[in-house]
Amino acid sequence: MSRVAFMLREALVNLRRNILVVTGAVLAVFISLGLAFSALAVNELVRINTIAWQQGVHLIVWLNDAGRDGVPADAHENLLNEVLTWEEVANAYYVDKTAAYEEFLDLFGDNPEMVEALQNPSALPTSIRIELADIELYQQVEFRLQQYPQLIQRISSAAQEIEQISAVSRVLNLLGIGLSIVLGVSAMILIANTIRLAIYARRDEVSIMKLVGASNWFIRVPFLLEGLIEGLVGAALAVFAVWVAGRNLAGAAEGIQLVNLQVPNAFFLRWGVVFLLFGAAAGVLGSLLGLSRYLREADGGGRPAGVRRALEPV
Repeated sequence: MSRVAFMLREALVNLRRNILVVTGAVLAVFISLGLAFSALAVNELVRINTIAWQQGVHLIVWLNDAGRDGVPADAHENLLNEVLTWEEVANAYYVDKTAAYEEFLDLFGDNPEMVEALQNPSALPTSIRIELADIELYQQVEFRLQQYPQLIQRISSAAQEIEQISAVSRVLNLLGIGLSIVLGVSAMILIANTIRLAIYARRDEVSIMKLVGASNWFIRVPFLLEGLIEGLVGAALAVFAVWVAGRNLAGAAEGIQLVNLQVPNAFFLRWGVVFLLFGAAAGVLGSLLGLSRYLREADGGGRPAGVRRALEPV
């Protein structure tokens, strides 16, 4: 237990002695992981909204009136039954003129001019609403529907916009991973430099410890703890800052109905733990890099001048 207390005390002493350099290392971890965590949070928002949009109607097939202009009376029912058999389609349903007028009133009931302009509700077209099994299959379904030019007026699709949003989500995901790697390596290098400075400031003390029989790991552990603390503090600040920003953003956007800006707490908990572990690992790896060269030189027999003078006979 005394060894653990000694190593922890030495790590805290190192941090206090090099407070400015340590602050720089912590800020490097904070900025790098904060940017990466922010990119992942934005990607999560895009994913949430994309899923919400994908759970609705993907294609609306506007139909010509049955029994007119050469369209058979049972053409609408036959097309719906056929669409339901397609493997690309998860669900489809028919909206007649009465339902279309009710939908019109829901959308434009607050606009008397629009309601008055529609003098004949029967002028509204019927339609088939299609939900796809996979949003990326919308082009195949549109191609099939184009085989019925006499029956179909036009096809409305939000699938292309959703596909573009999905592409943006993939780019953000790659960006977040790239930022985590590149900026994490940068933070690790800065932590390594911090540890090198701490070793240089205590090189005589470390050499004496080796002369009296201290193992390399006994010497390493305080510096590893120092790097671990720097990485954990920087990562914790990054996770906390992104969480606060996410809460504020969600609170400011409560009145917006079209977009959901609420990132689930489960996301912050899951990825927060990952980033804390990543920050700790980066700190430990940085410490190992900073220690490796010095210990190799010490094992090779090199002694600092201060140690040589201390060993010389009086």
